[in-house]
Amino acid sequence: MSDRTATFERSADDGSQVKRRREGTVHVLRTLGMLPVLVMLCIGFYVLNERFLTFQNLSIVLQQAAINTVLASGMTFVILTAGIDLSVGSVLAASAMAAVWVSLTPGFDQFGILAGLAMGLGLGLVNGVLIALLRLPPFIVTLGMLTAVRGIARLIGNDKTLVNPDLSFAWLGNSQLLGIHSLVLVALAVVLVSWWVLRFTVLGMRIYALGGNAAAARLAGIRVWQVLLLVYAYAGLLAGIGGVMSASRLYSANGLQLGQSYELDAIAAVILGGTSFIGGIGSIWGTVIGAMIIAVLSNGLILTGVPDIYQYIIKGMVIVAAVAIDRLRMTGTSPA
Repeated sequence: MSDRTATFERSADDGSQVKRRREGTVHVLRTLGMLPVLVMLCIGFYVLNERFLTFQNLSIVLQQAAINTVLASGMTFVILTAGIDLSVGSVLAASAMAAVWVSLTPGFDQFGILAGLAMGLGLGLVNGVLIALLRLPPFIVTLGMLTAVRGIARLIGNDKTLVNPDLSFAWLGNSQLLGIHSLVLVALAVVLVSWWVLRFTVLGMRIYALGGNAAAARLAGIRVWQVLLLVYAYAGLLAGIGGVMSASRLYSANGLQLGQSYELDAIAAVILGGTSFIGGIGSIWGTVIGAMIIAVLSNGLILTGVPDIYQYIIKGMVIVAAVAIDRLRMTGTSPA
């Protein structure tokens, strides 16, 4: 009897050790997030083309990721509340158009940045009012705004490209500080502010609470409508910043083409970064990694000479695979 008991205890100890090792592995994977995927992509592209890891190319990658990082930061706030914003690409275009249009107006050329930010914030507030106060579905509201705001962007320039070779805020998209491009510095500032809000403020706590359980958040006394209004306004403001960044880089803006599909890249960055579509789970730093994955993938495929027609297929497959890996990372089990 004692031998059987000893054998049983040894089996139980072995089982508990295996369980602890498995839990430890899952914990490490959750902590690392999608960083291993980013590292593997960088190594792979370096093997295929040594120019990938040169300082010049890495600087280009960071610049390519900057605007998407700004948009994705706002999208993180939205998705954390279990919402969605499909209009950020159009809001970016309208904000860029407003910024350049004002910069071309005699006597008001110094107010271009303010005009772009005001346009983004205003359109974000419209989304917020429709979703928070009228309680309309975020998907339907922002899908409608995607089309409507694109029309506004085209209307601002009379359906033409606005160009200003003497753009007063061109320095924002064409300067450096200590070897770091200004667009990257703007994106970094946005990320730090967003992280601080989510990590250290009451609003951040309420955003996570709302995404986790909206009914419980209401019962806890959280004014859900205020949180949603602020979240969508913030997403609009960041889209306005993205529009100003785009215009400053190009000295121009086009209401039809600028910002096309940017909302998809922003959503992809957020989901790749581990933020859950059901809300309440995610972080800004994960979103940054997701945005970098998309930028590295785009840059690496171009650098290695992959034809454009195949780039879309490869990017789509990598994003789906990365999300599947992230599912395993979060649950420690199979997708089924």
